[in-house]
Amino acid sequence: MLLKRIVKILIGFFILLSLSSYSIASSIDTSIVNKSRLHWVIGSESVLYGTSLYALNSLWYKDYPRSSFHFFNDNLEWLQMDKIGHATTSATLGMLGYKTLKWCGVPEKKAVWFGGSLGFIFLTTIETLDGFSQEWGASTGDLAANTFGSALFISQQLAWKEQRVILKWSFHQSEYSKYRPDLMGSNLTENMVKDYNGQTYWLSANIGSFLNKESKFPKWLNIAFGYGADGMTGAFQNSSSYNGNAIPYFTRYRQFYISPDIDFTRIPTKSKALKILFHALNFVKFPAPALEYNRENHLRFSFLCF
Repeated sequence: MLLKRIVKILIGFFILLSLSSYSIASSIDTSIVNKSRLHWVIGSESVLYGTSLYALNSLWYKDYPRSSFHFFNDNLEWLQMDKIGHATTSATLGMLGYKTLKWCGVPEKKAVWFGGSLGFIFLTTIETLDGFSQEWGASTGDLAANTFGSALFISQQLAWKEQRVILKWSFHQSEYSKYRPDLMGSNLTENMVKDYNGQTYWLSANIGSFLNKESKFPKWLNIAFGYGADGMTGAFQNSSSYNGNAIPYFTRYRQFYISPDIDFTRIPTKSKALKILFHALNFVKFPAPALEYNRENHLRFSFLCF
């Protein structure tokens, strides 16, 4: 019965997403919108939507029992790395939703609102899955982060018709996942999703977009402010053992970075293939020198920071 309820909720979100897209096509001039493209986008998003949820279920939920829907206060988990991850994902999916609708010929404001909300819709579905998992629960903090990510994209697009500040992600494998593979993954793919010790999130600001149009400052050069965390072998606190094996003591601490970055979408090119590649790369922080501060090591310089 519980599984059926979950399926019904997922179908409901899928219908919401589909109806939203179809309502765009039916409410604007058909000489402007490319309906064949729009229908193709709806179909592709539906496949990606279902595949992503299946993959997440395999990575996160399959090994844990289900429960009735409930909320869970996880705002102190993982030194808030998961919250920043939610905001980054929501903003990135919003950008993807906007770009695909513009490709279909959807007018600017509708593309911003409908496309920019894609991340919020998708991640709210994940919160629903969390709400039915005995191990976790729906999180008001996650919902707030999802809202912030979508709002960051939508507000900039409405105000400036461009993204001057972008949330980005970078990753390196940490030493901690081997102690808690159940929480942080047992292979590279799982580590990239689960191991917050190896993730860094960046607020990357394009300097040139805030300057006069006559400025010769490189249009592609950004300054990025990063946040990470280290020493975590548990969500709220570290574990002393796992499956009968002792886990060494590690100090949990936050990391703050400043580093140059590249906005690939602002690199001039006439190649459509390169434009697509640059937009795909723009989610990832470009590896570059960085200045880091944390309470354990204080200031330190990294020649190449991931």
